[in-house]
Amino acid sequence: MKPIVFASNPSFWFETLRSFSHTAYGGADFGEVLLTAQQITPGDYDGWHDGWFGLGQRLQAGAENSESGGHAVSARDTYLRSSNYYRNAEFYLHGTPDDPRINRAFNLSIEMFQRAAKLFDVPIEPVEIPFEGTSLPGYFYSAGAGKRPTVVVCSGFDGTVEENHFYGAAGFVERGYHVLSFDGPGQPGMMHREGMVFRHDWEVPTEAVLDYLLGQRDGIDADRIAMMGVSMGGYLAPRAAAYDSRIKAVIAFDGCFDLGENFLAILPGSPDEKEAALLADSAPEIDQLLDKVKSANPAIKWAFENGQWVLGAASPRELLRKLLDYNLSGGIAEKITCPTLVLAGKTDLFLEAQPEKLFEYLTCEKTFIMFTEEQAADAHVQVGAMRFTVARIGDWLDTTFA
Repeated sequence: MKPIVFASNPSFWFETLRSFSHTAYGGADFGEVLLTAQQITPGDYDGWHDGWFGLGQRLQAGAENSESGGHAVSARDTYLRSSNYYRNAEFYLHGTPDDPRINRAFNLSIEMFQRAAKLFDVPIEPVEIPFEGTSLPGYFYSAGAGKRPTVVVCSGFDGTVEENHFYGAAGFVERGYHVLSFDGPGQPGMMHREGMVFRHDWEVPTEAVLDYLLGQRDGIDADRIAMMGVSMGGYLAPRAAAYDSRIKAVIAFDGCFDLGENFLAILPGSPDEKEAALLADSAPEIDQLLDKVKSANPAIKWAFENGQWVLGAASPRELLRKLLDYNLSGGIAEKITCPTLVLAGKTDLFLEAQPEKLFEYLTCEKTFIMFTEEQAADAHVQVGAMRFTVARIGDWLDTTFA
């Protein structure tokens, strides 16, 4: 989809399109997003924060006025949008993790979402899932009484558990599925609260999530549990399914076989030479190259800054070294035995060719959907076409669990 703002900055345009996309399930309004984006200078991280934070504040005040006046539906809808705009505000600030604006906006985003959650006809329940001496934050969405199929949802590299509401959680509940959405290590809820960085063995936190789901929630059909991973979650969810047979269907939204592969394309040399450079005690030429690429490409600059934070890397080269572990090679993809849906966007900015590679290695029952420009769904995780995309996922789930 051609940009209507930020034509010179693909990263800013993608994040704006991401907000446009959340209008589908109440997380934004088109005019609010467009007007705010038009007032921000491309590449200005401070201006980005100020624009979205100011919009979040304005809507928070409106929601509080509606709630105090007894207008629950108006308050709920406005809190949802305020939450999403606060999330957007701190997005580009992670290159300086101790910036106080980060936690301020993040905490307000959670507070606004939880205020909205109480006002749904069936309230969305905040949950804490026991995990390694602490807990993973999440939300349980009930689709009603009786034993029902359930979708477990996790995001990826930067999405919050609250944002998962707009990436399918709300849509699955409409179709009669319970939903358990969670943040694992490295994801915003755990990073902001405890500084717990990502781990490649996603089956470990997922085991705790499934233990909680099956041990502490009523009405769960154990034979119909699906897991969906969004963005980097297109690696995380298949990884979990490879090691936990309680997952009966998996959705890679979008698919990812090797998270580090596209990053490593920046480096010269053969795969073995690249790995040797990353593992070396010192590689100043590589360090200089990575700094140069960061300066020249806004999307890569953000990816490295956020990646160093969420993976606990001190430098771009250390980040790439850590990403070497995030792949499904060595027979891991082939361990998946449940039906698997792999989604792909024709012009994916972040995971180009990764969905196809994942699909190639799968030996289970599998389905592949390529989304195109003609469908307005060609971007990464199909932002801009969320109702359309969730319908394709929902239809596949209905058929798989029929």
